[in-house]
Amino acid sequence: MKVPLLDLKCQYQLVKQDILRVTEEIYDSQYFILGPHVEALEQQMAQYCQADFALGVSSGTDALIIALMAAGIAAGDTVMTTPYTFFATAGSISRVGAHPCFVDIDPATYNISPVGISAAIERMSPAERGRLKAIIPVHLYGQCADMDPILEVARDSHLIVIEDAAQAIGAEYKDRRAGGMGDFGCFSFFPSKNLGAFGDGGMVTTPSKAFHDTLVMLRNHGSHPKYYHSLIGGNFRLDALQAAIVSVKLKYLDQWTKMRQDHAATYRDLFSQCGLEGRVMLPVEKETRHTFNQYVIRVAEKRDELRAFLLESEIGTEVYYPVPLHLQKCFSFLNYREGDFPEAEHAAAQTLALPVFPELTAAQQEYVVDRIQLFLRK
Repeated sequence: MKVPLLDLKCQYQLVKQDILRVTEEIYDSQYFILGPHVEALEQQMAQYCQADFALGVSSGTDALIIALMAAGIAAGDTVMTTPYTFFATAGSISRVGAHPCFVDIDPATYNISPVGISAAIERMSPAERGRLKAIIPVHLYGQCADMDPILEVARDSHLIVIEDAAQAIGAEYKDRRAGGMGDFGCFSFFPSKNLGAFGDGGMVTTPSKAFHDTLVMLRNHGSHPKYYHSLIGGNFRLDALQAAIVSVKLKYLDQWTKMRQDHAATYRDLFSQCGLEGRVMLPVEKETRHTFNQYVIRVAEKRDELRAFLLESEIGTEVYYPVPLHLQKCFSFLNYREGDFPEAEHAAAQTLALPVFPELTAAQQEYVVDRIQLFLRK
């Protein structure tokens, strides 16, 4: 049996007619950049994420960059974040001239540790504290970070909070939505996300009108009005085509999320029935609503051999992320060493993502767990 990690062709069949209709409208109008479709999606996203304002941008990476720019983060500043995330989180910090300061993760959720944040700030000299301007918690794999203590530390230390919610649209923390708790929320519409475009796209949410007005200017080269530039921005505009496609798919998002949650429950039952829960660590659902952008298991040893065995069985998997950011060559100037963030390093060595896309069948899930059982009992 063949089980892909993700199958977007099945999803497309459900939304195909609506997408063809809205894209044909755009072809007829020839209005491709910003415009009414982008504005409509911004309103829908603000409401969905429980945010006051939302701004469509060109990608999830650009959402992070423009949020950092709007917050005034620049050369010489420091931004605290996790070493266990996609590269764009820390890469965006460096892109604006600031330095990433890493904090280890909670081994159960893989999200940044609030205790670690407090301890890192306490260890800083007065000069280092003066350079620290923001925290970027990442809501990894579809589950929110532990936001209340993070927000409390940020308030006490006068820090901006930028939620990296690229993998967590619709996730909830104590009935608050991802992207609606900090000063900014950053989303990605990369095609593989729970809510994906047909190319790149992103969104920034904020509760602040002042930040929103700044974001609007930065998105279009700092221009307001046209050809008058009080800020140096960039081309961070969202295409109308991508906005229209995402708007169509947003109507189905809660349905797809429920299917992912059902698959997660099925995996838990199947692993329990096989007696593998002691040998395979399953995702911990700590917060209110886990949306399972990925379904990530953990095995103490032979992760790579297991992945190779599953590949031979035609089962798609992925390792997120095999090299923590503090050990990436491009960040060697930060002078981190192996062992500095042991929980992130253990997660990088032991985790494996299994298929969890909405259209996954029960038979496919049974096959996945059967193959894992066969490998572990050899």
